[in-house]
Amino acid sequence: MKKNARLLYLLTVWTFFVSFRVIAVPVLANEDNPPAPQPAITYVLSMPEPQTHYFEVEMQLKNIASATNAKKNGYVDIKMPVWTPGSYLIREYAKNVEAFVASVDGKPVRSEKIRKNAWRVSSTEDNLTIRYRVYANELTVRTSFVDIDHGYVTPASVFMYLDALKTIPHRVVVQPYKAWNVVTTALEPVTGNANTYEAPDYDLLVDSPIEIGNQRTFSFTASGVPHTVAMFGDVDYNETKLAADYKRVCETAATVVGEHPCKHYTFIVHHIPQGGGGLEHLNSTTLETYRNAYATETNYKGFLTLVAHEYFHLWNVKRIRPIALGPFDYDNENYTHMLWLSEGCTSFYEDYILRRAGFHTPETYLNIVANDITGIENQPGVRVQSAAESSWDAWIKGYRPNENSSNTTISYYSKGSVLGSLLNLAILAGSKGERNMDDLMRLLYNEYYKKLKRGFTDDEFRKAAEQIAGRKLDDFFAIGVNSADPIDYNAYFEPVGLKLTNVAAKTQDGFLGAAITPSGGKSTVSSVRRGSAAYQDGLNVGDEILAVDSVRVGDDLLRLISGRNVGETINVLVNRAGVLRELPITLIQNPLVSYRLEFLPNQTPEQKALFRKWLYIN
Repeated sequence: MKKNARLLYLLTVWTFFVSFRVIAVPVLANEDNPPAPQPAITYVLSMPEPQTHYFEVEMQLKNIASATNAKKNGYVDIKMPVWTPGSYLIREYAKNVEAFVASVDGKPVRSEKIRKNAWRVSSTEDNLTIRYRVYANELTVRTSFVDIDHGYVTPASVFMYLDALKTIPHRVVVQPYKAWNVVTTALEPVTGNANTYEAPDYDLLVDSPIEIGNQRTFSFTASGVPHTVAMFGDVDYNETKLAADYKRVCETAATVVGEHPCKHYTFIVHHIPQGGGGLEHLNSTTLETYRNAYATETNYKGFLTLVAHEYFHLWNVKRIRPIALGPFDYDNENYTHMLWLSEGCTSFYEDYILRRAGFHTPETYLNIVANDITGIENQPGVRVQSAAESSWDAWIKGYRPNENSSNTTISYYSKGSVLGSLLNLAILAGSKGERNMDDLMRLLYNEYYKKLKRGFTDDEFRKAAEQIAGRKLDDFFAIGVNSADPIDYNAYFEPVGLKLTNVAAKTQDGFLGAAITPSGGKSTVSSVRRGSAAYQDGLNVGDEILAVDSVRVGDDLLRLISGRNVGETINVLVNRAGVLRELPITLIQNPLVSYRLEFLPNQTPEQKALFRKWLYIN
């Protein structure tokens, strides 16, 4: 019995050992057992009939079943973003998608739309092909467009994605229309494959617009980094001068943080009949400007201001960012209280960079700062909405203004620009000229982007600002950022020997407070200023003004009112939705201000020295 038991024991142990080896060996990667194929995503983008304004997309998905749990779930969900980073509005890009078809090995498989921006494909296969068309007939920096002249791709509005695979490489093969020869994008080209590009993940794909056509291009090097400029549209320009001035702006912007994070950078510039603006990206930007952007000095400096703004975003917002702004949720709003910093302080830097680059004189820069303050103080909404609230409500208010917006809101761009100027002055004064806003940008860049590899919270930003300023900044944050209360501007300007003065001409002329749109010999009210005579006495948006004191009004309303005194009552006859009404309106004192920065008398040597440091005067 003992011998048989021992033999049985040894046999059991040997069986377990062999079984363990059989189970364990397959999980090891070697020549006999290669690792499982990695998932891959390739988009083939074509535009065979550009005059119809359609892009055609083939999305090739390889080895996706395990990574997406397709075998377990029995389906794969494909999504289209609802917005694009840098433009804080739900844009519903899926509205332009049609002809969504899924197939496996050329055979159609069932798919259905399950949400406004999501399609469910009933497949458990590893390899899947998705085809769809995108209508693209809106040429802005945040939408896509194609016609017989060129194509422009905002990737969030064209390329769909899978949630589980956003972090893998995404490849794009561009098949230009037969008459086009040039593709411009900041995406990395795939060696040996014409018009083929790759992004390390979906976030960078979304952040890399594509221009397709016969656009002219030129290059320059700034801060040791190659830059490409693609120019669409018929426009006259001096390429040598333009390249030199781009370089000057870019190299000055790079001195703020002191490090250029890009291997290369791309400008895509659309010259269009009307409109303008830009949208920042990690390694590129798209700019829209008028065709006469280079025709006059004023227009040209306006364009360089746009260049400076969007270029500085490659640091501020793309790398120096509030924690909410990345990684992105492409299905929903991404809220932050700090767009006044990300956008507004970039607006501050656009002018500060041009001053430091020598495009603005010190006197011009002082006028810009004073005009910025005038602009926000003349908007009634500055006493209603704080900069933090404006940032948070960008999604519902910032991009959806109405006739009452000036009464209830303030732009995080315009107030943020003013706050950037004030914070710069607060740091200069607090550090006795040793530091300025640049030092704060460097701290945020090095600590959060490079070291911690994340964005910062509101509280972390405040602590960083106070660290650089060398003092508490209670008034700046409590009043300037987080409330709609009046700012004591001169508390910021006194250390540099300046005072802010209202130089608006005093007049006895009465003030109505209604904006009028003249058209076809009619004068129609388009907005009414809060607290004005028109507001208090009941003039409404949409009213057609027919007569003032029994005198017929055409498009000459302002002439009829000019010269009327404060306190004088006028009788205004209006057509309101087909009903005639006579409104007695008592004119008030003009509330509009016009600020100018003036030197204080008897400036101290410390004030003079700080002034020179502030404006980079040698």
